[in-house]
Amino acid sequence: MTDVFAPAALGPVRLRNRIVKAATFEGATPNGEVTDRLVDFHVRVARGGAALTTLAYCAVAPEGGTDRHQIRMRADAVPGLRRLTDAVHAEGAAISAQLGHAGPVANAASNGVPALAPSRLPSPLSLRMIRAAGADDLDRIVAAHADAALVAIEAGFDAVELHFGHNYLASAFLSPKLNRRRDRYGGSLRNRARLALGIARAVREAVGDRIAVTAKLNMDDGVAGGFWLDESVQVARWLAAEGTVDALELTAGSSLLNPMYLFTGDVPLRQFAARFPPPLRWGIRLSGNTFLRAYPYREAYLLDRALQFRAAVDLPLILLGGITRAETMELAMRHGFAFVAMARALLREPDLPRRLQADPSARSLCIHCNKCMPTIYRGTHCVLTTDAS
Repeated sequence: MTDVFAPAALGPVRLRNRIVKAATFEGATPNGEVTDRLVDFHVRVARGGAALTTLAYCAVAPEGGTDRHQIRMRADAVPGLRRLTDAVHAEGAAISAQLGHAGPVANAASNGVPALAPSRLPSPLSLRMIRAAGADDLDRIVAAHADAALVAIEAGFDAVELHFGHNYLASAFLSPKLNRRRDRYGGSLRNRARLALGIARAVREAVGDRIAVTAKLNMDDGVAGGFWLDESVQVARWLAAEGTVDALELTAGSSLLNPMYLFTGDVPLRQFAARFPPPLRWGIRLSGNTFLRAYPYREAYLLDRALQFRAAVDLPLILLGGITRAETMELAMRHGFAFVAMARALLREPDLPRRLQADPSARSLCIHCNKCMPTIYRGTHCVLTTDAS
């Protein structure tokens, strides 16, 4: 069996082990700028033993951010990003930049730019209508991903992760529920996958083998009539056949329609509501459970679905979802996954990988309360360690 703590190759990048810090928006980039808090966030993860930490979320276009305070990948961001990558490298870890376009998940009111979607639809997030992206928009966005990947190289990143999940733009195009187009981007799965495949192709052509390229792909949206396993497996096959990505990180859920489908565990409804002014706060308290649905937590809760991909594609896969124990990592290795990704557990304990390596019987302190989720509005963190009062 592969040792999760043995060195591993991710495309052209040599990693010290097989543990990845999954992207969790840090909430530490006011006005899209790198801060000491952001650097410290990733340095603690690197120092704690993860092989690769992921900067989330880097927009490739002005209308592509979920919030105006997110980093946009452009030339003037390079000096700050270089400070971040140098600090992570000094701890012996590698760092990836998550690139994407939020599409219908973007906050048009915050960005000051209209959002885009596959088809015209109302946004439950901004309460505005979202316009359908035109062919020129999509050509621009594909090119913007390639440009953003080149910025990542200049800034010293070892990898980029393409965001094809959670009903962000590429994922929304994959969804038959959200994509009702009748042009070459709608209808058949091949057409709905055209944007994601085109982005991966453009990025690979731009970067060659100078950095690793991964993609975060929805296995299913968790929404009736949405993207589902059989279609996602086929998209994974196309990506593998084209050789555009070095690994796939498998995810699930819709930030637009069903976010808790990915997280599972407790629903922090009161904490979410407190982040909004009245009357929106009261509305969230009264009816928030229709959006933030409850799903019980269990270890490796995405494994059963991810095994469908392991059997179908000859491509390194990154297992995400409920990985907090050494035996869960060992289980993933036995099933042939190349890497494991951790998120909430590393918010609670950035040094958990080192603890697990020293003592495989160690247990994560994360209790899956999900109260870290609403903290993205003021700096993502575990409330049990920094503001338990």
